[in-house]
Amino acid sequence: MNAYRLIFTYDLIAETQQEYFQFVMGSVLPLMQSKGLEIMDAWSTAYGDGPNRLISFVADEREVIDAFLESEVWEQLREGLDQYVIDFSYKVIPYREGFQF
Repeated sequence: MNAYRLIFTYDLIAETQQEYFQFVMGSVLPLMQSKGLEIMDAWSTAYGDGPNRLISFVADEREVIDAFLESEVWEQLREGLDQYVIDFSYKVIPYREGFQF
């Protein structure tokens, strides 16, 4: 199997924390799972200069991630996230066990 990981990194806008959490739990996670992407991990940076959030998803095939990133669902989720986060970026990398950044 050639699994791949889709990694999101960003900074949360502090004033929107509750709304952000509701959006992620109610929209982002269910929609991504419906497209074949399973959440792998979620990290919050407590100290340092890095992004204060990292969330990663895994798919069994690169094509699953590529199809998602080209979908209207992705466009809608990005627009929704933009209300709650800044400095958003993402990347797709081959999956391996352990923490990946």
